[in-house]
Amino acid sequence: MKNSPDPPGLPGSSPNIARALKMETGGVTRRSRSAGLLQPLEDPLVDATAFDQTMRLRTEDILARCTSCGVCAEVCPMPAPAGLDTASPQALTAGILGLLRGTPHAGASRWAEVCSGTGHCIPACPHGVNPRSMLALARVATQAAIPLSDRRQTGFTRFGAMTKGVRVLSRLQLPPDMLARFADHQEPEPEVVFYTGCNVLKTPHIALLALDIMDAMGIRYQVMGGPSACCGVLQFGAGDLPTAGRVAGRTIDRLAAAAPRALSWCPTCQVQLTEVAAAPGRDSGLDMVPFVRFLAEHLDVLRPLLRRRVEKRVGLHEHPGNPGVPEAAKAILCAIPGLDFVDLEQPRVGYMCNKLAPLPAFKQDLHRNQLQAAAAAGVTALAGIYHACHRELCSHERDWPFEVVNFLELVGESMDLHRPDLFKRLKIMQDVDAILADSAPAIVSSGLDIDEARDVILRDMLGEQPLPLRS
Repeated sequence: MKNSPDPPGLPGSSPNIARALKMETGGVTRRSRSAGLLQPLEDPLVDATAFDQTMRLRTEDILARCTSCGVCAEVCPMPAPAGLDTASPQALTAGILGLLRGTPHAGASRWAEVCSGTGHCIPACPHGVNPRSMLALARVATQAAIPLSDRRQTGFTRFGAMTKGVRVLSRLQLPPDMLARFADHQEPEPEVVFYTGCNVLKTPHIALLALDIMDAMGIRYQVMGGPSACCGVLQFGAGDLPTAGRVAGRTIDRLAAAAPRALSWCPTCQVQLTEVAAAPGRDSGLDMVPFVRFLAEHLDVLRPLLRRRVEKRVGLHEHPGNPGVPEAAKAILCAIPGLDFVDLEQPRVGYMCNKLAPLPAFKQDLHRNQLQAAAAAGVTALAGIYHACHRELCSHERDWPFEVVNFLELVGESMDLHRPDLFKRLKIMQDVDAILADSAPAIVSSGLDIDEARDVILRDMLGEQPLPLRS
């Protein structure tokens, strides 16, 4: 081992990012990758070498390319609802570059904070910069002065809360033999590995439908996911780059080794592993595409399996952050016999509803307008694509004249595949004691602690209600 050199003092280099990275590695690098998911939090000798270099290279490339033309800020849907001055998008972009160099800028910091990952900025940039990645790096830069131990503890706390939520909510809904399907299902010589991510297991009927559909299509697959195969986004968001890099790197290696192609369910995981953690100019061996796009690519195989008519008028809840996914979902829905697809013509923002959390009033307006548009269009079903959106919207089914479903439920209905949405049934109760009473058999059989179950239900089920129900 030897001391890590300071980053080169090149024109336009990024001392704030570099300083954060050196603080995180303790001035020491190590080449071996940990065999476990997380090293002990007090261990300063973490393998951040590859991720360290990735962040430095990406930051310096951005600083070399970006001219502060402001096009990314112009097309971004977030500055206006955040109350930022949009008269000079060039100033906002210049402020982001300042953050990367270590110069504070309140407006740019706020823009980086509210970035929802919409992605309109990526094709708009005339200089080949990925502004979504640029803002992610700016968020890291703003945390450089926070001690590593504090950032690491924040990431650890967030990871622990997520893990507990996944464990409790999945066990409230599925018996152990069903949950085992996510842990050890593997076909000989799998064509693909289905990467669930973590949080979809809070609404496990969605993931089960994805597996059922692949079974019906004759696809050989392996399943990987859950907290043991995390993408590292929680650690990255907390500014704990060493742990984020180690976790993401381990998961990338495992996915690349599992099958020729990986199918992501979660848009956050897709962005984190293929955009944030990907090393510039280096082939990780990971070929990962969103599952929804994969289904649309194989519509010729799926279409003959859509045998039952689904006589429903359907609107789609969309997010554009993962390119091609809304279009793929629409193509699949339109292939279902009897289904009448309606474009609700609502703003498309972010890559999932939870990315709008920094602007709660804005998110409430989007949800309210979406529900009103669905009712005005006379839909019988409002279909979402992602799990986080479903958790936030599904209980509104109680108050509106249409059902709120994941679009795979409609695909499954046409294929005679059915998985009950127990999360929605429980959440609509809107009473923690009623939910606990209904779930008592599952709590006993899974060995859950009732107080822990209560806490999770209040936080991760009833607490995720951005737009309050009508009564």
